[in-house]
Amino acid sequence: MPHPTELIIFDLDGTLINSLPDLADATNHMLASLGRPRIDQEAVRRLVGQGARRLVERALASAPDAEVEQGLALFLDYNQLHIADHTVLYPGVTETLAELKLRGMRMAVISNKNVALCREVLSALGADRHFEEILGADSLPFRKPSPEPVLKLLADFGVAPGQAAMVGDSINDMAAGRGAGVATVGCIWGYGEPEELAGADYRVDRFVELIEIPLFSCKKVSM
Repeated sequence: MPHPTELIIFDLDGTLINSLPDLADATNHMLASLGRPRIDQEAVRRLVGQGARRLVERALASAPDAEVEQGLALFLDYNQLHIADHTVLYPGVTETLAELKLRGMRMAVISNKNVALCREVLSALGADRHFEEILGADSLPFRKPSPEPVLKLLADFGVAPGQAAMVGDSINDMAAGRGAGVATVGCIWGYGEPEELAGADYRVDRFVELIEIPLFSCKKVSM
């Protein structure tokens, strides 16, 4: 019989929230401010996943360090002011998180977005109450795809790898989960390419399907 899942760790952008319209607006504000042409949402999607600095570096390909720093400040300032103008929870997130909590599962978030922005957007969307801990890109020296953030949460929650799972939409999430020895669940609706999720233990097409997979079917037994 499998161990019951005690801890579910979620990625944020592309997993819990569709933030792409706001990320695209912040990116294009930055580009316009620097006299560069706009790019469409699909192009921005391909830049997302490794944090704001990496997004700006890739959007400003071959730019000198000073311009990248200027672009990063422009991007972050705009994104913070417009953190949830168009960002929404994916369908079924609220109901599914509530059901998972009823099953006795504890939940946390690991994102490559700065932690203050993670907290702000989750609060704006009324979802912060579901998560006992949130780690962002600036919470630790290492970020996804490193397993270190996952390992920190396992230690903080006192949970063995076999009793935890990482839920995300990209190779960064899958690699972090596998590196820490936890089960992985790939979310097809996110920003990553389908092949990035090929090695996931489970894959789901809709958020609500999380409550149907065997990994999260066991209730924690109270002693």
